Amino acid sequence: MKRHRLLRILFLYIPLGYIGASLLLVFLLKWMPVAFTPLMIERRVQNMRGEGEPVEYRWTPLEEISPNLIKAVVTAEDNKFFQHNGFDVDEIRKMKQEHRLNGKRIRGCSTISQQTAKNCFTWCTHSWVRKAFEAYYTVLIEKIWGKERIMEVYLNVAEMGPGIFGAKCASRKYFGKEASSLSLREAVNLACGLPNPAKRNPSVSRNYLLKIRSGVYKRIGNLVYPEWVTGSR
Repeated sequence: MKRHRLLRILFLYIPLGYIGASLLLVFLLKWMPVAFTPLMIERRVQNMRGEGEPVEYRWTPLEEISPNLIKAVVTAEDNKFFQHNGFDVDEIRKMKQEHRLNGKRIRGCSTISQQTAKNCFTWCTHSWVRKAFEAYYTVLIEKIWGKERIMEVYLNVAEMGPGIFGAKCASRKYFGKEASSLSLREAVNLACGLPNPAKRNPSVSRNYLLKIRSGVYKRIGNLVYPEWVTGSR
């Protein structure tokens, strides 16, 4: 009996409890600002050890963020964001084919939804367990939050420089202005720094960064954006 009870706890009660708690958390964060993320905690610990910069973070509603930044981030990071259900299946297939045919190293192809799920709900480790939790939360936020809320959270919790989280702090740090006033050039510079915020300073022009930014400029006008992006806010 004790063994059966233990098995029920391990394989029934604990999983059900976790699912219930995770659903509640995702529902709450549909309306509440995200107070902190695991990466912010990690950065604070590093700073306490003298190994990194202090954390700068201020939540700001999406209507106070320039549409230029939304367009630039989608173009640079995930140009199918408005069409997919959280996973870019075509890009995943392409990545696998490149690996199988040419032996290329498996590269990251996370969508904005996946990055948001990772930032908010998982520790930044490189493991299949973390990827499984990331996929689980990606499905939840796609179903419960929707695209507009996912974008709002992403633009608030993404690290945009060493210890700098979110559009508000990044805009003030690099351009001395509010996120609502970002020009297209400034927005593109911020978006192109997201893959490696520790090294890609948005206020610095380097040859390889200029090429990346130029590609975003060329593509940004070719995408179709929903009304909540293009409409006056």
